[in-house]
Amino acid sequence: MNLLEGKVALITGASKGIGKGIAEVFAKNGCQVAFTYLSSAPQAEEVEKELSSYGPKSKAYRSDASDFKAAEDLVAEVLKDFGTIDILINNAGITKDTLLMRMTEEDFDRVVQINLKSIFNLTKAVQRTMLKSRAGSIINMSSVVGIKGNAGQANYAASKAGIIGFTKSVALELGSRNIRCNAIAPGFIETEMTEKLDEKTVQGWRDAIPLKRGGNPEDVANACLFLASNLSAYITGQTLQVDGGMLT
Repeated sequence: MNLLEGKVALITGASKGIGKGIAEVFAKNGCQVAFTYLSSAPQAEEVEKELSSYGPKSKAYRSDASDFKAAEDLVAEVLKDFGTIDILINNAGITKDTLLMRMTEEDFDRVVQINLKSIFNLTKAVQRTMLKSRAGSIINMSSVVGIKGNAGQANYAASKAGIIGFTKSVALELGSRNIRCNAIAPGFIETEMTEKLDEKTVQGWRDAIPLKRGGNPEDVANACLFLASNLSAYITGQTLQVDGGMLT
């Protein structure tokens, strides 16, 4: 059963990692996918080709989600190409980890701009379309770090905690129009980024997780699939932890 047959999703930051995993699972479930990338054009082209091979239409857009005007322009372009947007996945994000005493203002501002402001930008830009349709699912990528904090990640934790507050507020504002807004808080997810880390450190993290493994992009993508589909029609304002029991 294709859970997203005939739907159109806009996914930010989907040329690799978790975003790419979400795009693949959505395309396999009959969803047309518009997705953004910022710097990795060759990767984005590959992803576009791969998604198209599953059948539904897909298209990559170079766009900076942290730029308000660029977000508006992106949504206008996607609407022109796809006709509507039923699902928004706010996934764009970066880290600039360092202890607070060494953290520069630029380190703080850039992380908040890309991780948190981008969610305001895109949600505001798609809101009108969803209000008109009286339907929609918005899914914001937070993190377990936004729930429990983490030394050396004050900027990242603040941005991801802000996403949870934003999600709850949007759920309250738009619920009467049948627009749902939820957040996902991934734990330790193994992607291209974690491959560069020391194997012993990574194994230590795995051992500390109740399920004894790191997550993979598909684990997060399946949670997104649930929240984007009608299976979660009565769920809004929630934060779903996809962390193998890390915060239990």
